[in-house]
Amino acid sequence: MRLQNSENLDIMTMPEVIVSKKTARKKPLPEKKKMIARDISWLAFNARVLQEAADKTVPLHERIRFLGIFSNNLDEFFRVRVATLKRMMSFGKSAKMHLEENPDKILDEIQARVIEQQREFDQVWKDIATEMETQHIYLRTEKQLNKEQQKFVLNYFNEQVRTNIIPLMIESIQQFPILRDKSIYLAIVLARQDNSVRQKFALIEIPTNVLPRFIILPSKSGEHDIILLEDLVRFCLPSIFVYFGYDKFSAHIIKVTRDAELDIDNDISDSLIHQIEKGLKDRRKGKPVRFVYDKDIDPLLLEYLMRRQGLSGKDNLIPGARIHNFKDFMDFPESIFPPHTHRKTFTHPLFLNAPSVMHVIQQQDVMLHFPYHSFDTIIDLLREAAIDPNVSAIKITAYRLARNSKIINALVNAVRNGKQVTVVLELRARFDEAANLDWKSRLEEEGVKVLLGIPNMKIHAKLCVIKKRIGNKTIQCGFISTGNLNEKTARVYGDHCLLTTNRLIIADMNRIFSYLESPRHDIKILQGCKTLPVSPLNMRDTFLRLIDREIKNAKHKKKAAITIKMNSLSDVMLIAKLYEAAKAGVDVKMVIRGICCAYTENKKWKKNINAISIVDEYLEHARVFIFHHGGAEKVFIASCDWMVRNLDHRIEAAVQITDPAIRQELIDIMQVQLSGNVKARILDNEQTNQYKKEGDKKIRTQVEIYRYLHEKQYL
Repeated sequence: MRLQNSENLDIMTMPEVIVSKKTARKKPLPEKKKMIARDISWLAFNARVLQEAADKTVPLHERIRFLGIFSNNLDEFFRVRVATLKRMMSFGKSAKMHLEENPDKILDEIQARVIEQQREFDQVWKDIATEMETQHIYLRTEKQLNKEQQKFVLNYFNEQVRTNIIPLMIESIQQFPILRDKSIYLAIVLARQDNSVRQKFALIEIPTNVLPRFIILPSKSGEHDIILLEDLVRFCLPSIFVYFGYDKFSAHIIKVTRDAELDIDNDISDSLIHQIEKGLKDRRKGKPVRFVYDKDIDPLLLEYLMRRQGLSGKDNLIPGARIHNFKDFMDFPESIFPPHTHRKTFTHPLFLNAPSVMHVIQQQDVMLHFPYHSFDTIIDLLREAAIDPNVSAIKITAYRLARNSKIINALVNAVRNGKQVTVVLELRARFDEAANLDWKSRLEEEGVKVLLGIPNMKIHAKLCVIKKRIGNKTIQCGFISTGNLNEKTARVYGDHCLLTTNRLIIADMNRIFSYLESPRHDIKILQGCKTLPVSPLNMRDTFLRLIDREIKNAKHKKKAAITIKMNSLSDVMLIAKLYEAAKAGVDVKMVIRGICCAYTENKKWKKNINAISIVDEYLEHARVFIFHHGGAEKVFIASCDWMVRNLDHRIEAAVQITDPAIRQELIDIMQVQLSGNVKARILDNEQTNQYKKEGDKKIRTQVEIYRYLHEKQYL
């Protein structure tokens, strides 16, 4: 797992509001005490990430990266989830939110758990720093530089840094500056050794947005000395403030995390684009939801900073060690470590030596499993479609794209070759709003038809349809996926993608595109879907019916089993139905990477729920649902988790896998995951993250799945 961007952390979102009174009357919601608070469960997930950083069997460079992932996750958690809880408190008793009717109590528990995790984090980093030294890798402070390094630092500062910093004498500024989210600042006390002048306070923003955080220093042979950019600035403080006559400096890192929600209302007089652009500007001035500081900071300076920012003891004040914004450690210099051999992605065997991707999927359905299979097959399919004279149209959804997207390049090439290209672009993909606005401009300049979504609905389905005309015959193919069309994240995100020419599946995908293209977004269009369960229409009901079938079989003493895999589980109705299944004796097995609001053990159930979470090198992102169904297993993949936001407030799509070979392939993969005992943690009622240790043979699921797919023979 090298990266956890906001796609991974979409598990931290706007409040989940129960919107369907009709549904609520049909099935009363379970008591809140029967659910684990969503935000507390999320903190348990991030603790699993921290476990990976602490695991000495993980390569050192990866352990450092996991610290960065943990930090980045926590930043986004505060920007979104904690910010939302604080909003709820400001609304008082009128605020109602799924599983979170006591936001003040949850915030208190968050504060306590985060401080405890911060202590664990600091210890893990201390251990890693010690291990780095055994490999002759040293993180030098400004006080540990030899003469050659001091000269190098001064030169680097004058050539690269000086023009990128603006020291602020904050006591002389009437309006205290708005400290930017995602930035770190040196808070500085300026004084004289002889105390002849009154000390002053200053701030310097560390320019990590334009300069690398890690600077490799001249080092002895066989050693690697590195200095952080803020320590380089610390060393140069006498040069920066030379005009003021100070000779004593105390500088400590601080950072502010701000409310990152975009308040986009439904005012039809404003375009969605204008609202997003305004929201992005407002995000920079969002209310502080966390203030992190070096625990050794001067107490007078800390009190001054809190007072000037209007912060109090209830504002998630987090004391930490010397270094903050550990998210940058995801980009710690890799070149200084011994080479680490990663499992290489490989082309699906059916596409090796094939004349084209389209030719293969016209013969049979194929499922790609990322990151084991190469994402290049998807790019090749779109490139083929772009130049194929018989292809007339391409329709595709785009939620998150790579920075230099080859998907976009292929689509632009298709337009230039005379194809009709429609891209459904979700401008509200959190933290990718600005990037998607840029993609919108580029695509429209090239002649692509860009659709921008639906009011109050995010478009999260991963779909593509390619229309080909040969003579009087129309041939259509496409794919439906659990993950984003992003070639960068496809190298580290575990996802499934079905490539198909199945007419029923393609017909329903076309209905979804018709719904998205229709001016009034008439829900009757989606009601025509005969094969694909679709949110917000019938996704939840589909799975409720399938669970009910297993409950019925269990009550009739027949075999009944459910296996589900997803990122997050928090929908109260589906959780209540799973409880009902466990009570009836259904064999329920779950692989949940992130949030799991369901309890898994109850003395009143005939069978407890067997639930694990897998956190490893790759990010487990796929959604898979398997129902025994009287021996004729029903197997689905989907773009959605079982969360209210996915089921009621997004356009999502699931697909039943009917091809026997592919269905068995998914069943086999899930069996491997459930048998894992190296990177699997048990999701018990307390979510203590105990490692699963069952079995004599060690099974690291991602290694075993790679082996399974790599050795698999296809006819």
